[in-house]
This record gives sequence, C-alpha cells and structure tokens, in this order.
Amino acid sequence: MIELLYDPAAWASFLTLSVLEIVLGVDNVIFLSIISARLPEHQRARARFIGLMLALVMRVLLLLSIAWIIGLTEPFVTIAGFELSWRDVILIGGGLFLLYKGATEIFQDVEGNGGHHGAETVVHASFAAVIAQIVVLDLVFSLDSVITAVGIADHIPVMVAAIVLAILVMMVAANPIANFIENHPSTKMLALAFLVMVGMALVADGFHYHFERGFIYAAMVFAGAVEALNLWKQKRSRRLAAQADRGTPTA
Repeated sequence: MIELLYDPAAWASFLTLSVLEIVLGVDNVIFLSIISARLPEHQRARARFIGLMLALVMRVLLLLSIAWIIGLTEPFVTIAGFELSWRDVILIGGGLFLLYKGATEIFQDVEGNGGHHGAETVVHASFAAVIAQIVVLDLVFSLDSVITAVGIADHIPVMVAAIVLAILVMMVAANPIANFIENHPSTKMLALAFLVMVGMALVADGFHYHFERGFIYAAMVFAGAVEALNLWKQKRSRRLAAQADRGTPTA
C-alpha cells in the first residue's frame, strides 16, 4: 500500500475518481435536501448527515465485496431474450422510486392544498420513514458509484480514499445546498426535474439503454445558469423597487 503513494498512475486514478464521485454525488445531495425538507427544521441536518454516513458505509462495504458486485452484473434470468441481472433490478427499482418521489413532490408543490397543509406535512413527517427512503436511494447511488469506481481504479485503497473524499465534500456542501433549495422554490422545482431525469436514466440503464450522464449534467448546468440569471434579475428588481419606495434615484 505504501508504494501507491509514489505511483503517479494511482494518484491520477485517485484524482479522476474523486472528481467523478463528487459529480455523481450531486444526485445524492439533491435527493437528501428535498426529502429532508419534509422533516422539522431541527432534524433536517441530522437526517442529511445520517444519509451521507450511510452512503459512505455502503460504498466502502460494496468495495470490499467486489466479487459480489461483479456477480450482481451477471444475468440470473432471461425473459424473451432479455438478460436480467440483480444490478438491473436495483437500477430499475431505484429509478422508478426516484420518478415517483419527483412526481409526488412536484404535485404537492404545485397542486397542494396551500401553505398551511404543506407546513403540517413537514412537521409531521416521520424521521424513520425519511431515513428509510434515504437508505433505498443510497443503495442505488452507491451501487452505481462503486461500479464506476471499479471501472476506473485498480486498487481498493485508491477507490476507498476517493469515495471518502467525495462524501466529505458532499457533507460540507449538503447544508448550503439544502438551504438554497428551501429558500428558492423555483430552484427546488429545477432540482425535482433533475431527479426525474436521473430516475429515467437509471430505469433506462436497467433495461440496457445507456444514457451518458454527461448529457444530463450538461442540461442541468444550462438550466442552472438560466435559473441563476432569473434569480439575479429578481434580486435586482427587488432592490430597484426598494430604492423607488425610498425615493432614491436609480443609476
């Protein structure tokens, strides 16, 4: 293991995998932010921390069970010429769950019975139920993450180090991202649309129709840039309106 510290290839794998794991971790952080918003405010940060710690534990355990992971990719049944593996089952189930959660969250935000009802839903959300949902998605995201890691790096310590670094970055970013989403409803809608896209990509992967995640992230970066311009315009309009109310001449 010591020799890995002096191996340029190992460092290159570590850096590449770390960046990729952080990018892939955006899915996890957005889901944690949205699902934890259903809890009372004093429980949200704890739920996000537990979710990320569970993600770390799952990914490390999966890495230490590479033989089992490889077995998950082997077909266990063939249906009308379609070879189905346990990895496919997990991806399809997780993708459908993401589609369901994204659709129901959008419905509650757009067609809900008003702010009071929404507030009650948040206060009375079950902490155990939220953690259970986080565990389900952690398993799906962890499997995807570990399979990606195995395809890039050759050494278990390198994979574990990259995943630990990615989770630490996600822990630092989780609360600011969650607060930003909670304070900007239009951004939350964009995040929910993102989850629906990821869910559809997972289902497609499960049926052996692979969509490059790069296309999804490129679309989200573009949509995020548009949203940033909208937020900047909204903030500027409020500032100009406040200046007009005070009778302050505008530049």
